Amino acid sequence: MEGAGDDETRTFITQTYRRAEAFLFGRPTYDLFAGSWGSIGRMRAHPVGVALNEAPKYVASTTLTAPRWEDMTVLRGDLAAAISELKAKPGGELQMHGSGTLTRWLLENDLVDEMTLIVVPVILGQGTRPFPETGPDLALDLVESRVDSKGVTIQVYRPAGRPRYARV
Repeated sequence: MEGAGDDETRTFITQTYRRAEAFLFGRPTYDLFAGSWGSIGRMRAHPVGVALNEAPKYVASTTLTAPRWEDMTVLRGDLAAAISELKAKPGGELQMHGSGTLTRWLLENDLVDEMTLIVVPVILGQGTRPFPETGPDLALDLVESRVDSKGVTIQVYRPAGRPRYARV
């Protein structure tokens, strides 16, 4: 959302992208990012664009045949094995931004090490659920939390197995 967050939040986001060793996308997010960060000159010069364009990128897709973004690999077949192999590489982080369907699948398959949720104080009447409607519950440990001067919150969580509920 244009203008959301203050300078500290924008710095946090930029630093997050710069930490990435590689990026993972679902198909819709790939289409969105490739059409903006991957192609428009001024977007490519932005610090986030630089991070995205300098790192290897992977997209989970059964339909994409000719990626139009440099240094992009299409992941097909055994997605869990491919992502596990990418995560096992030494170095920085394998990051994924957006990609709701892929996020839900990664959570269901225990392939998420950490999640950063950025909440902008706006209620939208539509959109994709970030978490599964069904399936096992997942406990989260809070690693970091902050709120900026414009009310944008950032929470960093690590999955902590299945939750334990109090017996009534």
